[in-house]
Amino acid sequence: MLWSFIEVIIGLILLTWGADRFVEGTAAAARKLGMAPLLVGLTILAFGTSAPEIIVSALSALRGEPDLAIGNALGSNIVNIGLVLGIVALIRPIELTSATIRREMATLMAVSLLVVVLFLDGNLGRRDGAVLLGALVLVVFWMIKIGFRSPDDDPIVAEYEAEIPKFHNMKIMLFWLFTGLVTLLVGAELLVGGAINVARMMGVSEVVIGIVLVAFGTSLPELAVSISAVLKGEYGLVLGNIIGSNIFNSLAVVGIAGVIAPSILPASVLSLHILVMVGFTLGLFVITYDCDGKYAIRKREGLSLLVAFLAYEVYVIMLNLA
Repeated sequence: MLWSFIEVIIGLILLTWGADRFVEGTAAAARKLGMAPLLVGLTILAFGTSAPEIIVSALSALRGEPDLAIGNALGSNIVNIGLVLGIVALIRPIELTSATIRREMATLMAVSLLVVVLFLDGNLGRRDGAVLLGALVLVVFWMIKIGFRSPDDDPIVAEYEAEIPKFHNMKIMLFWLFTGLVTLLVGAELLVGGAINVARMMGVSEVVIGIVLVAFGTSLPELAVSISAVLKGEYGLVLGNIIGSNIFNSLAVVGIAGVIAPSILPASVLSLHILVMVGFTLGLFVITYDCDGKYAIRKREGLSLLVAFLAYEVYVIMLNLA
């Protein structure tokens, strides 16, 4: 048991570091090749922050443990909204002045409902996975279209401009890209192997381990980036990273699991976890479209998100230790 926990911790450290290097190299290379910073932010950064979840999903499915991938995807979405945005809003209220992010929020809501519809029959088959991956392609094209339609004075344009690294040496960019990818793969192998062993020794399902343990770990990059961004006043970047990451989690992470390892969904996914994920997403949708016109996640709303997240986590833990 001790060695399995050590594997999980080392895996999480490698995933966090590898994701940061991978995003840095990929984003800098795209910018060097002439891609607009806003498009890099809406697509490549969103993909990069979900890279740990995507690789963990693929590896879990290949090892015949798709439940871990599903738990990771749903859990990461819940962590991103409940824990990450909750903590960040308590540090500093998050202003929403970007029209681009408001359009992305509507996309996330639609994606979440698509996942619910596909889960209703209790199965995650290859056809479901293909639908999700196909939807991912459409969403990426939609994000690119949003990027082209965004006004130059949209605050998020300057935020992405400031945050995307500038390297002039392509060899350095490719080095960090390759190093990050290899580190992600090694970290995912350790994390998945350790998480599966912990689940078996504790007598709980892989879904629960994915939601409680793996999802928290794979969301650490989003937490670090969000805290750093909000302290700089880059509110659009905070919401953009979270929304983009949740879109990729719902479509890519679950889609890959379905294509590689079709499975019957555990009853708890349909009766609890998917409902909680949609509930948090809907809550974020309502908060960010506040009728008072201020478009902000205030401290009291951040506290509500955090308390709801902690209550859910405690409930899941108590339910599985009873």
